[in-house]
Amino acid sequence: MQGDPEVIEFLNEQLTAELTAINQYFLHSKLQDHKGWTRLAKYTRDESFDEMRHAELLTDRILLLDGLPNYQRLFHVRVGQTVTEMFEADRQVEIEAIDRLRRGIQVMRAKNDITSANIFEAILADEELHVDYLETQLDLIEKLGEPLYLSTVIEQSQPDTPNLGSTH
Repeated sequence: MQGDPEVIEFLNEQLTAELTAINQYFLHSKLQDHKGWTRLAKYTRDESFDEMRHAELLTDRILLLDGLPNYQRLFHVRVGQTVTEMFEADRQVEIEAIDRLRRGIQVMRAKNDITSANIFEAILADEELHVDYLETQLDLIEKLGEPLYLSTVIEQSQPDTPNLGSTH
């Protein structure tokens, strides 16, 4: 099915954003895990996987419209060094996505591509929830301070005990 070139370009632009977010969130989750913020790392990793599902939806739609998904292009990956910087960088990615998705929905509806608009609307709902989460975390950091906030995202794991064999 031949799709409208402007719609396909919006789909590809959002695909680029999703691929960038996958990388940024995955790297942030690895940095968080390395610093011992294991609960936060798990949440951030799950967000990366959510972005991967968005990328899959967009790829499938582009292909259905006889377009070529562009996996060659990425936006700038913003890497935070502190938890606050990570949240701010991730929030910026989401704010940019929300603007792009809203513009895309208008174009898609004007061109009567309701299915593409519905896909963008579903992604938009996820991104708005993620922004709300990030803003809540940033508010908590502001109120509690970063050290106290971080104490809430540490999950103690039990050390592995080597199996030395039975002595009886």
